[in-house]
Amino acid sequence: MIALGAAEWQAVRLSLQVALWATALSLPFGILCAHALARWRFRGHALLNVAVHLPLILPPVVTGYLLLIAFGRTGPLGRALDQVGITLAFHWTGAVLAAAIMAFPLMVRAIRLSIEAVDPKLEQAAATLGAAPWRVFVTLTLPLALPGILTGAVLAFARAMGEFGATITFVANIPGETRTLPSAIYTFLQVPGGDGPALRLVAVSLVISVAALVLSEWLARRAVRA
Repeated sequence: MIALGAAEWQAVRLSLQVALWATALSLPFGILCAHALARWRFRGHALLNVAVHLPLILPPVVTGYLLLIAFGRTGPLGRALDQVGITLAFHWTGAVLAAAIMAFPLMVRAIRLSIEAVDPKLEQAAATLGAAPWRVFVTLTLPLALPGILTGAVLAFARAMGEFGATITFVANIPGETRTLPSAIYTFLQVPGGDGPALRLVAVSLVISVAALVLSEWLARRAVRA
């Protein structure tokens, strides 16, 4: 049993909160984006593919800085959101946005591969029998691609739990507000005597990551058997 202090538990709880919200909010967009990349052919296909995978290539600090420019209080999107009472910069909701963007490519990639593995002839047969495209997608494609969707969601959750560079650039490292688990580890390593708390948080991070991977495998196998 890992005994954590109040500040450490606070960082763990915030990280779980951020990762869960980031995964839940980005999953519908991830499914639609993966389906578009896997099944549709349109003029902006290559551009969409590049945009989706860009966070994997850019340094996380660059992504965080771009978010700060766009969603900061003086940014074009930040000003508009601030007028309706939504604050992202230097707030835990901004950590959700940063984590979701950084995890999105892994989610889309896993779901896209799963959708591409679905035989298009099955979808064509359903359409021939009179099923509307949305019905084919909901009743045929999604169930068959469920293992990949679950894998993508778990990968995104794990990536969101470990997000550091974009988060600390966009929302800083405010205790109780934006200090997630990676930020807390970094903070403890900067102060004398912080090795113990940092090591405990590293252990917690390992446990959560392994549990997420085991859960992913279990859910995927159940989905295949179903």
